[in-house]
Amino acid sequence: PDAVVDPWLLALWDKILALYPLPPGLEIISPDVRLPPKYTLHYLAEDSLHPDGGLLQPTAPRAVPSELHPFAAPVVSNQRVTAESHFQDVRLIEFDVTGSGITFSAGDVVMIQPQNCPEDVQQFCQLLRLDPDRHFMLKPTEPGTSLPALLPQPCTIRHLVTHYLDISCVPRRSFFELLSYFSTNELEREKLQEFSSAQGQEELYSYCNRPRRTTLEALWDFPHTTCAIPPEYLLDLIPRIRPRAFSIASSMLAHPDRIQILMAVVRYKTRLSKPRRGLCSTWLASLNPEQGDVRVPLWVKKGGMKFPADPDTPVIMIGPGTGVAPFRAAIQERVAQGCRGNCLFFGCRQKSKDFYCQAEWEELVTKGFLTLFTAFSRDQEEKVYVQHRIQENRRLVWELLSSRNAHVYLAG
Repeated sequence: PDAVVDPWLLALWDKILALYPLPPGLEIISPDVRLPPKYTLHYLAEDSLHPDGGLLQPTAPRAVPSELHPFAAPVVSNQRVTAESHFQDVRLIEFDVTGSGITFSAGDVVMIQPQNCPEDVQQFCQLLRLDPDRHFMLKPTEPGTSLPALLPQPCTIRHLVTHYLDISCVPRRSFFELLSYFSTNELEREKLQEFSSAQGQEELYSYCNRPRRTTLEALWDFPHTTCAIPPEYLLDLIPRIRPRAFSIASSMLAHPDRIQILMAVVRYKTRLSKPRRGLCSTWLASLNPEQGDVRVPLWVKKGGMKFPADPDTPVIMIGPGTGVAPFRAAIQERVAQGCRGNCLFFGCRQKSKDFYCQAEWEELVTKGFLTLFTAFSRDQEEKVYVQHRIQENRRLVWELLSSRNAHVYLAG
């Protein structure tokens, strides 16, 4: 697409300039000119800092937690729910939201703001020759530009890299374009310019996107350029860490002041020697509440899944793997309200390896609150999936739909 879009943009600007010439005294900025950063960074003298270290978080009136003002929720438990011998690590993690003002219903999602691991932060600072404990203030280059709302003022380099800069993301074309302006090494500059050109996009895809190479790893490959990056350009060069959304896997009616999530730890291999790891899932899996007070910044957003208000309306839920998370919340909520018309189709690989919440489901079946159909795809020679169980039980499904106006939900 870039090989088509780039020439089209050049032709577009030629047409625009022909129709609307620049006023006298204004010239087109040459592509060789490096634009100023969005913010300027001013280091502070250590003796000018407040005794508390100077990291003053922005204050706000007490309000429902949000992206700008998340709630620091203590981690209550972090339990692996797959067998240790299973290839995938899946966690049931519980957070304490007492006093937060957070409320939610089945189908809602919890947003979690992750952070980079200390080892990556240390490597990044070493590469760029930055003192992680140095304090600084940000100032907008242009009047009227707002400062990043999620960064305290003053801030440390360590806080900036740990909580804000997404050094684990796969860098885009614009990253290499801006990086090329800082390069004094001819070989590195040529490669950076190639990656930022329309003609070099196939090679950039092979270098970055296909193996899922991270920003930190890309910086390692251009050491001469990396150590020359001016710190004030970091916020232009690297995007901020985005929050991750998880389906809430519990009900407030069953677990007051608690939020639970069912999370698969992202880990996979590419042609790179080091396995690829998900930023948020790896960080959450590493948190051990038994080693002290561990907190996670979070807030809740309304989800797109709404369950029937009428308790007599049956629900058919199809949730293979971690897709069962919102249905666990719904079932807990409906059971607390006395609803018995709950039908769940659950699928996983092996009953003995990754049958999440098995005891919980079986207890509800025994008590008459749940009709459960399971599909363990690897427990027999012929693979069996949830769609096979639906077909086998099509008479029941049709009866619930046609006679009782059942609602059908699918996740996963």
